[in-house]
Amino acid sequence: MSAVEKEPAEAANTRFAKDQLKAFVERIERLEEEKKTISEDIRDVYAESKGNGFDVKALRTIVRLRKVDVDERKEHEAILETYLLALGMLG
Repeated sequence: MSAVEKEPAEAANTRFAKDQLKAFVERIERLEEEKKTISEDIRDVYAESKGNGFDVKALRTIVRLRKVDVDERKEHEAILETYLLALGMLG
């Protein structure tokens, strides 16, 4: 293949890479916007729960704990209880 024949193929590859990169960036931007909207929705739900008399800090803790595996959570709770007992913070 001569240098003249390689040039269009290289240009096509460069154009493909450029288009692919642009598509990735646009997808990330869309997802970032969706993430922002979802974060705002979550914030609204916490505000609503607070308006109904619920403790937001406790709700956040519950949501975080529900993400953790049951066995792992029990292990953490046992360690916490042991430490609290050692410090005289539990009856």
